Amino acid sequence: MQDFFSVLLPEVKKELRRGIIECSKRGLLHSTKWLAEMHHGLNDVQIDNEAPDDDHTFSQCQLEGIAPAEYSDYFLAKSYYDVREYERAAHAVRNCESSVPRFLHFYSTYLAREKRRLDSTTDQANLNEPNQMRDLADLLATLRAEYGKSRLDGYGIYLYGVVLKALNLNQAAEQMLVHAIRLVPMLWSAYLELSPLIMEKKKLLGLQLGGHWMRHFFMAHTYLELYLNDDGLKIYEDLQTSGFGKSIYLIAQMALVYHNKRDVDKAIELYQALLESDPYRLDNVDTYSNLLFVKEMKTEMAQLAHKAVSINKYRPETCCVIGNYYSIRCDHQVAISYFQRALKLNPKYLAAWTLMGHEFMELKNTNAAIQSYRKAVEVNKRDYRAWYGLGQAYEIIKMHYYSLYYFKIAHQLRPYDSRMLVALGETYEKLDKCENAVKCYWKAIDVGDIEGIAMYKLASLHEKLGDHETAVHCYIMYCEDERAATDKQSLYQGFMTLANYYEKKGDYERAAYYAYKCLDSDERKTEAKALLKTIDLRRSAEWQKKSKTPSAVATAETSSEEEEEEDMEWELPDMRVRVPFTSMATTTTSTTATAASSSLRAGRALSEGMRRSHSNRASLTSAASSSTTTTTATVTTPTVEETPGTASRAANPTERPPSDDASSMDISSVSID
Repeated sequence: MQDFFSVLLPEVKKELRRGIIECSKRGLLHSTKWLAEMHHGLNDVQIDNEAPDDDHTFSQCQLEGIAPAEYSDYFLAKSYYDVREYERAAHAVRNCESSVPRFLHFYSTYLAREKRRLDSTTDQANLNEPNQMRDLADLLATLRAEYGKSRLDGYGIYLYGVVLKALNLNQAAEQMLVHAIRLVPMLWSAYLELSPLIMEKKKLLGLQLGGHWMRHFFMAHTYLELYLNDDGLKIYEDLQTSGFGKSIYLIAQMALVYHNKRDVDKAIELYQALLESDPYRLDNVDTYSNLLFVKEMKTEMAQLAHKAVSINKYRPETCCVIGNYYSIRCDHQVAISYFQRALKLNPKYLAAWTLMGHEFMELKNTNAAIQSYRKAVEVNKRDYRAWYGLGQAYEIIKMHYYSLYYFKIAHQLRPYDSRMLVALGETYEKLDKCENAVKCYWKAIDVGDIEGIAMYKLASLHEKLGDHETAVHCYIMYCEDERAATDKQSLYQGFMTLANYYEKKGDYERAAYYAYKCLDSDERKTEAKALLKTIDLRRSAEWQKKSKTPSAVATAETSSEEEEEEDMEWELPDMRVRVPFTSMATTTTSTTATAASSSLRAGRALSEGMRRSHSNRASLTSAASSSTTTTTATVTTPTVEETPGTASRAANPTERPPSDDASSMDISSVSID
């Protein structure tokens, strides 16, 4: 840790104190506020002798850089500046030559031009149109001339970079801002202006900012802007352990990291702790309201909105919180009005543009949503939410090549966000570029599917392409973890597909397993019941086929027993009529056929749930009765020799006998002495 932050904390506190004085007397309010918060976080650190740097007294530090003859002009200009009368402030110090009043003149002129431009900007105007920037042309020429004469200090070079950036001269602006940071490393506003110009990590690491300890805060902040959350979180954790653990700024930034990482509970916990320690803080409260919106915490959202209004109802963050409050109540039109109010207070308020686009999407106003997202992109080209929103808007109006372009940009900004990859896959699928769609879905699964639908999309695509085996494999993987599936209807669709697949394959156990899971879905219940009924019928048919084999064995045993009984009966000495061998054969054949018919009935009874022993007993009884009847009919036939008719009946035992012989036959036809 000593290698990471080698500066002693008392020295850090001295530099912060000196930076507060220098920024305050130049009217750099945001830098002064940030430095003061960092200074307050080191409240436990003691400074030796409690004296300002370089043996200067506190009053001398405040007047340093101001010529004694210009004190009155400076104090007057500074008073005008503090009440936001920028043109009067610039006029008051127009003839001053010392560094601090001269910077105040240039900075007041810039703020006056910017205020005039924003006041004349309508909701439909482009924030970066060239004609909106023409007022800065004369100021740019003046600053360029001053820089060429080496009359600008670090603060003046910072202002020169700001004007260049406002005119979209980004490369020159980057050089000026880096130069200003090397001259004045405590100027936090210079770091904030430089951060949006850094578009990749390699460029960030290549910046020559010097070895000042402030670079750590800039690196962490830029990592968050690039959505490299893990790298930023590591730096913030190291800064906390280095002695900045009580800094409000660090706590807010770590909450923002967890917000970007979608660890909503941890982020809410940090924001709640932040509000407890600083209850009247409105910075980042809009991000906190977004987290409450995601968790659908309506009560907490209402309390936050009332608290923000009581603190300052004219802050853009307050209007954003109220807009989120009405949005969570599904009152989208009122939410839009509050986002528009926030934009009147600050036309470059990024969150309001993006959230207003979301509200227009809810109202199905696609054109207004596209306009809002484009304004968000103008404010910050690294806002992936705006690019993603543009892709969704063009997808709704079926302009898929446009949506593909915007989804690609969103994916470049968030390469490890599965939502961007799934959106790309869906767009490729609609454009019939199925190979690219498959790659996007697989990559979404590899990086961690946030929404839990990439595997389902992949399975549906393979099913659409006719690759049923791969589709089934994907459906199985998708349905394994039911809790991870966010879309229950997609889950039931997967269950139903698997049930139909296994039913066709004859695997009725698995088919029934997946079909039973669909009974919990109101939309799939009817289809699942029909499939279960089909599975039951097919199972019954299989059981019926299996039951034929044991019934035939029982029939053979029954026929053997009946033949033995008949042989014993015919061997009695007192019988008057002898039965020829042919008739006995006829009897045996008829008996076997009748018993087989009874066996079929026994098998059907088994498939319907009846007991096997009862059906066998019924088969034996029926076979014996049929055998007796047939035997009687044969005995009463007066012909001893085999006739063609007799042979025909023996060959076809199922054919009915003539009515004059068989209709009146019974057991009484046999006479026994």
